[in-house]
Order: sequence, then C-alpha cells, then structure tokens
Amino acid sequence: MARYELKKMMRGALVLTIAAFFAKVLSAVYRVPLQNLVGDEGFYVYQQVYPFYGLAMTLALTGLPQFISKYVAEQNGFDEEQTLGQLTTFVSAISLALWGILFVFSRPIAFLMGDVALQMSIQVISFTFLLIPPLTMYRGHLQGQLILVPTALSQVVEQLVRVGVILFAAASFRFFQLTIYQVGAISMAGSFVGGLVAVGILFYAHQRYSQLPLPFWQKSFWRLPQSSIRRRFLVEGGLVSIYSGYLLMLQLIDSFFLVNFLRLSGTPFEMARIEKGVFDRGQPLVQLGLVVALALSTSFLPTLTHYSKNRKSATYLFASKLYLRLTVAIGLAASVGLALVMPYINYTLFTDGAGNQVLSVFVFSIVLMAVVQGYQSIAQSRNHFRPAYQGALVGFAVKIVLTPLLVYLMGTLGASYATLAALVCTLYWFIKNESKAINRFWHERLFGWRLLGSIGVMAVVIRLFYRIFTFFYGTQIDRTMALFLTFAGVLIGITSFIAALLYFKLFSIREWFYLPFGKKILNRMRRKK
Repeated sequence: MARYELKKMMRGALVLTIAAFFAKVLSAVYRVPLQNLVGDEGFYVYQQVYPFYGLAMTLALTGLPQFISKYVAEQNGFDEEQTLGQLTTFVSAISLALWGILFVFSRPIAFLMGDVALQMSIQVISFTFLLIPPLTMYRGHLQGQLILVPTALSQVVEQLVRVGVILFAAASFRFFQLTIYQVGAISMAGSFVGGLVAVGILFYAHQRYSQLPLPFWQKSFWRLPQSSIRRRFLVEGGLVSIYSGYLLMLQLIDSFFLVNFLRLSGTPFEMARIEKGVFDRGQPLVQLGLVVALALSTSFLPTLTHYSKNRKSATYLFASKLYLRLTVAIGLAASVGLALVMPYINYTLFTDGAGNQVLSVFVFSIVLMAVVQGYQSIAQSRNHFRPAYQGALVGFAVKIVLTPLLVYLMGTLGASYATLAALVCTLYWFIKNESKAINRFWHERLFGWRLLGSIGVMAVVIRLFYRIFTFFYGTQIDRTMALFLTFAGVLIGITSFIAALLYFKLFSIREWFYLPFGKKILNRMRRKK
C-alpha cells in the first residue's frame, strides 16, 4: 500500500512537472521578444512590478492550495464542505485587502521603488489579487483528491493567455509607439485575463470530477471559520506561500533597493534602469530551474502528511530522504549546468552577453531554494512551523541588510551575492532544527560524494565540448550559433549527468522503484549487464 501511494504521488509529481515545465518555458520564451522589442529599460519596467503578480499566483496556484489539499486529505464529509466554504469567505477578505492596499497606495509604492511612473502598472496588477479565492479553493480541493490534470491544464492555459497579451503589448511598442510604462501596464492586464480563464477551467473541472460540491453561494457559508481554523490557515497556508514565493519576495526587495542604491553609487537613472533590466534576466532562468523542485514539493506534501498522521515512521523517513536527494541532485545539476552555458543562453535569449558574471552567480539560488523548499515541506508535514518562520525572517533580514551595502559597493553582482547569502542562512536554520535521521540523507551510501562526482563529470564534459568548439571555430559567433551551442550544452549536460549518476549508483535500487520510469531504467541497465 505504501509503495502504491508513493508511486501515485510520483506520477502526480510528473503530471505537475510537465505542466509547470511547459508554463515556465512559456514564461521564459515570452521574455525574449519582450526584452528584444522594448530593450532592457522596458524589461526593467515589467520586472519591477512582476513580483506582485508572482506573489498573487503563488498564493492562488501553489501556496494556499497546498494547505487546502492537506486539509482535504485530513477531513471528509459535511464538515469539510462547510469549512472550505467558510475559508473561501476568509480568503476573499484577505484578497480584497491586498487589492485595496496595492491600488490605493500604488503611488507611494512606486515612489519607494525609485520610479513613480510605475504607478499605473501597480494599479493594474492589483486586480489579479481578486482572483485568489476561486483559484485557491478549486485548485486546492482538486489537488487534495489527486485530480491533478485540470489543475495542470489551468496553469498552462493561464500562461498561454497571459503570454499572448504580453506579446501583443510588446508588438504595440514597436508598431503603435507606446511608452515602456504603457507596455508594462498592458502586460500586467494579461495576468488578470489569464487568471479569469483559469478560473473557468477549474470551475468546470470541479463540477465534473469532484465528489464533493462546494456551494459557496449558500448563505450558511458566508461567515468566517472557527478561530482555530483561521489561525491554522494563516500559519500553515501563509508558511507555504512564503516559501513558494520566497525568491519573489527577495526579488521584491531588489525592486525597492537596487535602482535606488545604484543611483546613490553614482549611476545615472537611465543606466540604473538598464542594469536592473539586465539583472532581471536571471529570474526566468531560475524559475525554469526550480520547476521540478516545485512540482515535487506540491506532490510530496500531502503524502508526507499522510505518513506522519498515520505514524508510518519508516516510510515517512524513507520518503523524506528520497525527496531531499532528488531535490539536491536536480537543483545542483541545474545550477551548475546553467552557469556553464550562461554566455550562450544569455546571448541567445537577450541578444548580448551583458551580465554573464552576475547571472552565473545568481543561478546558484536554484539549488539553495530547492533544498530550502524541501526542508520546509518536510517540516510542514509534521506541523513544525516555528523554525520555518524563523528561517524566513532570518533570510529576509540578511537580504535587507546586505543588499544596500553590496549593491553600493559591487553593483548588481552584490544583489546576487545578497540573495545567495539570504538563502544560505535560511537553509542553515532548517538543517539546524531538523532531525539527524533526515539530515543523514547526504551521508548515507556516500550520496554527497557520488553526487559531486556526477556533477564533476557533467561539468568537465560541457567545458570540454565548448573548448573543442572554440578551438575549431573561434570565439566569434552569431545568435543562431549561440542557440545551437545552448541546446547542445544542455543536451550534453543532461546526458552526461544521467550517465554519471547511473555509473556512480547515486540512487539505490529501492529508490529507483519509486521514481517515474525507474523500473524501466533498472531493467535496461540489467539487460546491458
């Protein structure tokens, strides 16, 4: 039974991974024509306000639905129906308050960001917060019943619609002579339109597939849930939201500090906007690298909660360590791989090599954030909240203190180091407060050394490929060749890493059986022997 549940969870992770990967690919792809058409200054305008959209979608699509899915896994019957309806009222009140704060105080917020012209974009994106209640409740309830295809579909379609509006805005800048701030406002409107479409998909899916109706329109539901449930919702749902959107919050700190302190260091306003736009190129790359880690977190949390609740300690420990091993392996491979191909992927996507060093440092936030989210999900499944909140506060404090100083001294590179320092401190806090049994995942079977060996092989192979290419064709390349070298480097890196982890036996036979397609991979390995 435990194996069946874990395999079902892993299949769910695969479904969400595919959807999230496709959505993140779209999220990276649209930034190419956006930046190419409006330049780094236009990209700066979009990215300055983007964290607000990202936080709204984190609440609606990841953070709060994880709490709802956990709640559904624990409850059943009328009490579940009643409480979910009342939670909708509670979430609606919070969403309305967030919308009001952003809309009414849009000008002071823009002023604190160092650019009052951002006010219109902030006002437009504020309306996205009004979509949080339906997206949260429908997605979370379906996810808690392991009905994952509609939730994945809604995420993909929402991105397709949003990207379509953004591409229209980028084209309008070129053909209709819009300003970069008008482009930013139209792009943010795409977030609201895409969210509306996602709500429609989830509503239809819930009516068709869910065994439990959620008639929120009945009068009996229009009251707040019990104080204990409200507190649990704020503590657990808020915690998941914080860590699901942790990088976005760090990015939001950059939005308030980076341009202001670049200007204090003597950088002209126009150049500061360009440098911030270049720095923000790293955001879609990091988001893409975190796709698998986020999907694993979404699928592991309900299952770990089930094992913890039913006191299946051995299975819980095994699943927790497998989760961390997968997270560290994928996150570290993504960070190192992106750093190695950065000169080519930067040129391919953004037309030049500006900020290669800054971006190569910044992508190591992938592995740090992935492992932080892994530890947070494990603590969440056992209802351990205080260390997670403390770790988040430590990270925010480090980021707020270091960013002004390092940006003033080192420019945007300092912002990258401040982000890494914040994540390292948060991760240390989690490790310090976690059990030794779970922390042993790194040492058991020499996993750490095997992983470093696999990463080393991947790095050597990628570097060797680029050295050979440079020897025969030189360093002068066009954008088409950069695209080829990017894809070739990624393909070679993935292939060499998989070959190395199989050679070094990074995962045990038992662990392979729980992974998607793991049994098939083992059978092929045995046939080759």
